[in-house]
Amino acid sequence: MSNRAVLEVIALDAEDAIAAQAGGADRLELVTDMAADGLTPSRETYGRIRAAVDIPLRVMLRLTDGFAADDIDALVRVARGMREEGADEFVLGFLDPEDHVDLVAVERLVAELEGCRWTFHRALDRAADRDAARKQLADLPGLDTYLTAGSAAGVDEGLPTLLAEAAAAERGEPGYEPRLLVGGGLRLEHVPPLLAAGVTAFHIGGAARPAGWTAPVSPTAVHTWRTTLDAPA
Repeated sequence: MSNRAVLEVIALDAEDAIAAQAGGADRLELVTDMAADGLTPSRETYGRIRAAVDIPLRVMLRLTDGFAADDIDALVRVARGMREEGADEFVLGFLDPEDHVDLVAVERLVAELEGCRWTFHRALDRAADRDAARKQLADLPGLDTYLTAGSAAGVDEGLPTLLAEAAAAERGEPGYEPRLLVGGGLRLEHVPPLLAAGVTAFHIGGAARPAGWTAPVSPTAVHTWRTTLDAPA
């Protein structure tokens, strides 16, 4: 099963994490405050989730809503604390006021991560030039994933971009080596064309919570995604 599609689920706490793993999630993205589109959880929350499940955890590094790094010194301290807590996979991404990659902020944070694997998240969907952003980030250590909907508006609008980027990855174009992790308004009907294009990783948040963000992750909902991803073409 090692070549099966990866299913990543957003978890806010240990209850979510246990439910997501039970439903078939391969990895969790740990955040708090979804009203701000997902910020860094506390060290205590990380510790509780790490004790509750045995699948990989990617910790969001973001302290304020939006895609500006803001206080990079504070972010570096948070990253250091998470590393001390045992975290070894992360999610981050920052843009400058012109919507180019804030390379200074990203490089400072990545230096703190000391080679840990990380995802550049949906800041890519707001970048002024996606291809240029990928080429700027291409040589940073640990970058192995882009979380993207193909558009700031979500997968419905971004699907053509996602299919084009999957094709660029298949051709081995520079900057397209990291795995495409598709998320952001992702629905089950998007899965077949994405799988057919060679996409191998999928990210869900609200789709794992049919009762909304105030309710916990539903293992049944996660299992539905798992079986869809595993269905033969």
